[in-house]
Amino acid sequence: MSFQAYIDNIKAKTGKTPDDFKKIAEEKEFIIDGKLNPKVKATEITNWLKEEFELGHGHAMAIYAAFKGKTD
Repeated sequence: MSFQAYIDNIKAKTGKTPDDFKKIAEEKEFIIDGKLNPKVKATEITNWLKEEFELGHGHAMAIYAAFKGKTD
């Protein structure tokens, strides 16, 4: 599955784009000044996405990759 397919599926399921998730992550201080908080591990972010938005692991990792700026 392509990165874009993951993003499209996430949007269909949650109604949220990566930018929407980024805003929520900033409120939770997972992202500070546009960058991932170095004190927060990837697992903490993916667990949050799985629990709060019922995303699968691959989909949660796609959002995490978007947070890191990896969109290809």
